[in-house]
Amino acid sequence: MSKPAIDKDLKRVSQLSGATRSNAEVIAAPGLALLFILAALVWASWAMAGGTQGYFVVIATVIAAYMALNIGANDVANNMGPAVGARALTMGGALVIAAICEAAGALLAGGDVVSTISTNLLVKDAVLSPNVFIIVMMAALLSSALWVNLATILGAPVSTTHSVVGGVVGAGIAALGFGAVAWPVLGQIAMSWVISPLVGGLLAAAFLTVINATILNRAEKTEAARRWVPVFVALMSGIFAMYMASKGLKRLWSPDPGIVVTIGLVFGGLGWLVAIPWVRSGMGGPDNARKQVGRLFRLPLIISTALLSFAHGANDVANAVGPLAAIVAAVSEGAAGAKVTLPLWVLAIGGIGIAIGLALFGPRLIRTVGEKITKLNEIRGFCVALAAAATVLVASALGMPVSSTHIAIGAVFGVGLQREGFSNRGIRNKAVSPEGVFLKTDHLNRTPEEAVHNFQKRRRRYLVRRQHALSIATAWVVTVPAAALLSAVVYFVMMTVFGI
Repeated sequence: MSKPAIDKDLKRVSQLSGATRSNAEVIAAPGLALLFILAALVWASWAMAGGTQGYFVVIATVIAAYMALNIGANDVANNMGPAVGARALTMGGALVIAAICEAAGALLAGGDVVSTISTNLLVKDAVLSPNVFIIVMMAALLSSALWVNLATILGAPVSTTHSVVGGVVGAGIAALGFGAVAWPVLGQIAMSWVISPLVGGLLAAAFLTVINATILNRAEKTEAARRWVPVFVALMSGIFAMYMASKGLKRLWSPDPGIVVTIGLVFGGLGWLVAIPWVRSGMGGPDNARKQVGRLFRLPLIISTALLSFAHGANDVANAVGPLAAIVAAVSEGAAGAKVTLPLWVLAIGGIGIAIGLALFGPRLIRTVGEKITKLNEIRGFCVALAAAATVLVASALGMPVSSTHIAIGAVFGVGLQREGFSNRGIRNKAVSPEGVFLKTDHLNRTPEEAVHNFQKRRRRYLVRRQHALSIATAWVVTVPAAALLSAVVYFVMMTVFGI
C-alpha cells in the first residue's frame, strides 16, 4: 500500500528543515568567529587611538585573535578529550568547564612567558629595526595560526607552542639569515618531541598498572577501593597543587622549590583526609563491579581536567598574544626588543578567543583525543590527566621545554598500549622456534601456521588505532619546519606589501 501524498510531502518538509538547520550550523560558527575578530579589531583601534604606527597593532591584533581561536579549537582538546572519552563529562559540560577555566587561567595568571618568544629563539646580537621586528612577529603569528588551522581541519592535534616557535624561526631566518637563530634552543625543543610523549605515556601506563594491581585485580574490590582511592586522590591533589604553584600561577606568584614541595605535601594530606569519608559514602555496598569503582574516579578526573585547562590557559595564551605584546612594546617604545609588558586588553583577546574557539570548533578534536585513539573510562582518563600534570611538573623543574599537547597524547597512547599488552599476555609472538627445538616455557611459535594464527589473534586484540599514531606523529614532526617555511613566505609578502 502506497503512502498518502501528504505523508510524502511532510517527509520532504522534514528533510528540508533538517538540511536548513545543518547549513545554518555550518555557517554560524565561522560567522561568530568573524564577529569576534571584528570586535578585536575595533578594540585595538580604540586602545591604540592616536598612537604612532597604530595600524601595525591593529593588524597584529586581528591575527592574534585568529590565532587564539585556533588554539581553542586544537590545543584545548588534549585536556578535555580524556574526560569526554571516559563519559565523565558530556561534550556540552566539557566545553563550559574548559571555556571558563581557560579564560580564567589566561586572564588571572597568563602572560608570564610572552617575552621569551621574542628573546630566546633569536641570538642576543640579532639586531632588527623596529619595523622589521614587527614584520617578523606578525609573520610568525600569522603562519602559526594558518598551520594550526590546517591541522585542525585535518583532525591532527599539534603543539601551538611549536607552531609559534617555527614561525619565529622562519621569519628570523628570512630577515637575518641562519645565524640569527638560537639553534641550541631549537635542539632542546626537538628533544622534547621524543621525550615528552614517551614520559607521559610511561607514567600513564605506570599509574594504570598500579591501580589495576591495588584495586581492579583484587577479589575484594570494595575494600581495596576504600583503602587505595584516597591515596590516589592524595597523589592527584599534591601533584596538581605543585603544578599550579610552579606553572599555572607563575604570573601571580613564583615560590621557591622548597615551598612548592611543601604545598604539594599539604594539599596531598588534605586530599587524603577529604577522600576517606567521600569514598566510603560512594561505595554503596559489597558490589565488586568495576563500574562502581570507576565512578569514584569521575570527580577527581573532572577536577584534574579543570585544573589542566586553567594552567593551559595561563601558559598557552602566550602563543596567541606573545608576538602581539612584543609588537605593542616595539610600537610604544620605538625600538625592537623593548621590554614586553602585557596590557589587559591584549590578554583579554587571547583568553576570550581561546574560549570562543573551543566552543565553536573544539568538539571534533576532543572526540579524536578522547574516543578515536583508544577506549577510555574514568580510571584511564584519570591516569592520563595525572601523568600529564606530573610530566609537565618534572620537566619544568628540570628546565626542559615540553609540549602539553605531546604529553597528553602520549599519555592516551600509554594507557591504550598498557591495556593491549596485558590483553595479549600468553599469546606467542610471531617468531618461530628452530626446527626440532621445543621448550615448554618458550614464547616462540612451534610452526609457521601457529605463528600466523597468533599474529592474527594479536591483531584482533589491538586496542590502539595505529593509523592515528602515524598521522599525529607526522603532524608533530613537520610542525616546526612547515610553520617556519610558511612564515618566511609570509615575511617576504608583508615586507613587499608594507614597502619596508
